[in-house]
Amino acid sequence: MRRKPILSGLVLGLFVVSLAPADERADLSAIWKIKDEGLNRTQVMEILSYLTDVHGPRLTGSSQMRKAQEWAQTKFKEWGLENVHTERYEFGRGWNLKRFSAHMVEPTYSPLIAYPKAWTPGTRGLVRAEVMRVDIDSESDFDTYRGKLKGLFILTQPPREVEAQFNPQGRRYSDEDLRNVTMMPDPGQPARQPRGPGRPGQPSNRQLQRKINAFYVSEGVAALVEPGRGDGGTIFVSSGGDRKKDAAPVPPQVVMAVEHYNRICRILDKKIKVQLEMEIQTEFLDQDPYDYNVLAEISGTDKKEELVMVGAHFDSWHSGTGATDNAAGSAIAMEVMRILKDTGLRPRRTIRIGLWSGEEQGLLGSRAYVNEHFALRPTPPEDMDRDSEEYRKLTQTPPTLKPDHAKFAGYWNVDNGTGKIRGIYLQGNEEVRPIFEAWLAPFKDMGATALSVRNTGGTDHLSFDAVGLPGFQFIQDSVEYDTRTHHSNMDVYDRIQKGDMMQMAVIEAAMVYHTAMRDEKLPRKPLPKPQPQSTGTQ
Repeated sequence: MRRKPILSGLVLGLFVVSLAPADERADLSAIWKIKDEGLNRTQVMEILSYLTDVHGPRLTGSSQMRKAQEWAQTKFKEWGLENVHTERYEFGRGWNLKRFSAHMVEPTYSPLIAYPKAWTPGTRGLVRAEVMRVDIDSESDFDTYRGKLKGLFILTQPPREVEAQFNPQGRRYSDEDLRNVTMMPDPGQPARQPRGPGRPGQPSNRQLQRKINAFYVSEGVAALVEPGRGDGGTIFVSSGGDRKKDAAPVPPQVVMAVEHYNRICRILDKKIKVQLEMEIQTEFLDQDPYDYNVLAEISGTDKKEELVMVGAHFDSWHSGTGATDNAAGSAIAMEVMRILKDTGLRPRRTIRIGLWSGEEQGLLGSRAYVNEHFALRPTPPEDMDRDSEEYRKLTQTPPTLKPDHAKFAGYWNVDNGTGKIRGIYLQGNEEVRPIFEAWLAPFKDMGATALSVRNTGGTDHLSFDAVGLPGFQFIQDSVEYDTRTHHSNMDVYDRIQKGDMMQMAVIEAAMVYHTAMRDEKLPRKPLPKPQPQSTGTQ
């Protein structure tokens, strides 16, 4: 069956768009080609399906991630992109979840919804054992349980109350929401203070958790079980171990659906024994201590020595298939490159895609790439004491600029799930406002109008912004991102909105293309200044 083109009637409306300001104009002919290709011949959902259904999840360093990276390179070559390659950075050991099952077998049988944490070990085969709830808040609690935990499944937290969901889990920005996003924060409101180091003599949470893990290992527990955030069978899972090969051992760790966890707690409160049966098979990958970013490009013409980048983090957590976080952004970035290639548009600057790994562990891939190519910025080790003088010196050291820093025009990023683009965060750069106003004007009918001077964080544009390069993230409808999919076992293909994905690919392609075509590179903010050390709060 032949589908009716989505662009019917579009052309007449496209050329009556009022653009502002007068000295910055959108290329309406190019936008028409981008819309035609991206809406009538979209491939974004097929790309997404391969990233999620076939190659998901994509935990950094895992075997699935390697296969996804190989697949992306193959697609880039099929599309005729140039300079397709990977670049490595030091990461640590990889980790695979090979098999997992969990059941309650006494006092009655029930299958359990649960997932192991990444970088934690497996059980010794299929383990059947009793359950005990343990409350350890400090080292002084160790003696209470010493010699009593061997071979048991340990519930590490009290039950959590589950409330009814009276509000919708999915939502889009209203006009009022968008107005609020575009307003400057109230300068009279106190700034959010970072968490302090705690009371003098009290170990930090990280230090205490290491000691607790060591205690559980010495006691020989079968596995630790904790209630997951979320409800209705949705749980949110990340890491419980260390990527370093010589890291101290940790016990097997599992996150369980809160309803199933609470049931076990209630049975134990009745002095009735509970037995679980669990098997966790995991694999640590020590042969390659590196992970990789995937790069490809479309060569420019008269300004080909200058660079525009589009990117997204390619990695995910492991309980779902990493659809909204962030196969969506990766599929859109790939589709942007396909659209620009297939339209035959010839950008003046070279356009390069970066599919980053290690974002979930702290923007590792994009930071490594920026350090290698644009500006070297000292990065403290993950386990360094943040209150130390050495940490302060490292974080106060200004970046050392490299020659390609001056040739960089801009970076575009998508990493807020499936929700369509409603505007752009200016990242505190007011000079780009009139430029982006003009570029967004033809997309008013697609709902993209807002420009917010605010910064937004948590993703890879920060690696560029941190060294004074123009890096931008879009304002997106949240849909179910924070409530249902972000880092959850339900972050899967079926939660993705096709129309939103098509809209995002078209708009991002236009932003990338216009960045590549301007006579001048995008205006820059001043290089970041060292920030005074925070004393935190007690």
